[in-house]
Amino acid sequence: MMTVSIDDRALLNLDLSPIAAPIEQWLLTNPKTFDLELQIAIDYPQEPEDPRELSEIPEVRLWFMRLDARHPYIPLILNWQAGELAKYVAMFVPHQFSRKDGIQYNPEALEIWVMHRIFLLTDWLNHQQVEDRSRLKFMTQMLGYELDDGLFELLEAKKP
Repeated sequence: MMTVSIDDRALLNLDLSPIAAPIEQWLLTNPKTFDLELQIAIDYPQEPEDPRELSEIPEVRLWFMRLDARHPYIPLILNWQAGELAKYVAMFVPHQFSRKDGIQYNPEALEIWVMHRIFLLTDWLNHQQVEDRSRLKFMTQMLGYELDDGLFELLEAKKP
């Protein structure tokens, strides 16, 4: 497991350099394994009376959008057990937070995000010559979806 700290300067400048080294090292060594288990610690100062979650702060969300645009496979290497996938998805999908139930995503927005991610990551995995789709299936299960192997067969049949 690796924790990368992102401070307010990096956030405000859309600077991805604090997270670049571990990602590049993983890509160089073996992107066919998903053993990085990345955690992203956001250090963004908030006033004590500011009730917003980090995912509600535009500067934080914008940084994550840039990260996702540059490295769309990030969800595959997050530490899911530590809740990193849920926090990551919250940066993109409208949600509410309940102390009892945790993050409650907008179901339609989550479905759109999940399917877009499946299409994107299936292509990326093909490019990396990774045939195993179990990591994608586990990721969607963490978000409450079950994927049938038929979807991947359909996507494989449609390869350019």
